[in-house]
Amino acid sequence: MESALTTKGQATIPKAIREHLKIGPGDRIKFFKHPDGTVVLLPKLPASRLRGIVSGRRQAVSIDEMDEAIAAGAVKRSQGSRR
Repeated sequence: MESALTTKGQATIPKAIREHLKIGPGDRIKFFKHPDGTVVLLPKLPASRLRGIVSGRRQAVSIDEMDEAIAAGAVKRSQGSRR
């Protein structure tokens, strides 16, 4: 695929590429120039697009449970450093 450059230095990204990158009007893109001269184009994703990529929710943990876990980890770490 190819695209022509306008006098303003603009180019149209082919539809197949836009669909592959899941980008549309107003989306931002990043360009990376590698030492060998190749250039990579990647979408700049807003934080809102990251929603839902981590599956499953953990149960809430109480402060007391956190304190117990921290104390247990400290004991375990101190025992390991005595070797």
